[in-house]
Amino acid sequence: MNQKTIGNTDITVTQIGLGCMGLSEFYGPPTDTGDAIKLLHEAIELGVDHFDTAESYGIGSANETLLGLAFNDRRDKVRIATKFGPLRDLETGARIGLDGSRENCRRAVEGSLRRLQTDHIDLYYLHRVDPNTPIEDTVDAMAQLILEGKIGAIGLSEVSADTLRRASTIHPIAAVQSEYSIFSRDIESGVIPACIETGTSLVAYSPLGRGMLTGSFKAESELSNTDFRGVMQPRFTGDAYAANLALVEQITSIADSKGVTPAEIALAWVMAKQDNILPIAGTTRLANLRTNVASMDLSLESADMAQLDQLANQVQGTRYNEQGMAMLDG
Repeated sequence: MNQKTIGNTDITVTQIGLGCMGLSEFYGPPTDTGDAIKLLHEAIELGVDHFDTAESYGIGSANETLLGLAFNDRRDKVRIATKFGPLRDLETGARIGLDGSRENCRRAVEGSLRRLQTDHIDLYYLHRVDPNTPIEDTVDAMAQLILEGKIGAIGLSEVSADTLRRASTIHPIAAVQSEYSIFSRDIESGVIPACIETGTSLVAYSPLGRGMLTGSFKAESELSNTDFRGVMQPRFTGDAYAANLALVEQITSIADSKGVTPAEIALAWVMAKQDNILPIAGTTRLANLRTNVASMDLSLESADMAQLDQLANQVQGTRYNEQGMAMLDG
């Protein structure tokens, strides 16, 4: 099992982690609690120990509560990452703001610790940069939590290279989380070099292109009205959707020639890009989880990488709608 160290910390995790968001929201109805806990336990049995959640995942922070139920009796076997910043109405889930202040950092971490049923969080992220709070102030507040033993390391999500460098002058940043896949490469020119410069790991979310890179989507596939991809993901609509499915067919052909799945190809591509990249692939199914773990044993040749890079340059549609894109590169 491939083990990687997060940033300049002593925290080690399996290179493939499990993004837990989809168990509670966004891709359809929440997974049954019992089934979700079973999957989380099966992930541990497969050797996975890096689990990613956030205060904003699920109405009433349901995803953190789920992980607390799943891991309270096996906390020593897992590394938990969670995030704060975006604010939601506890009853309706409506988004009501973004707060990176010292006060909200303190409020959020205490709530996360309670829901996760733990006395410490291994990796704590600012989920999105608050434009009204200097990043230096937010990171200083997070650094205080390390001194208190409440968190083990600091992470930032969807930040610019400049923000990462500024934050690093206050405290070492262990990880930057950003979308990165064959379909999302915009961080290659700035953020990834800054991560290497500052000794920061890149935690790549949606490394399977929100599921499209698994080959499971077809032209006739319909998204449920609770699946945010149909609303916030232009790559899943109209002409862009058709064009991107054609690219996936070519990726599937590469996978078939190697006797592996398209998902394994997509994850192996991400891991081959830099030594400091840790993909967190989300799933609700054990078969997919096994496939994701298997990708750590796959090595791609330079010709494969070049072909995949060429396909990546043809992706159509932005990764979020206008509202979502405005919250990136903070």
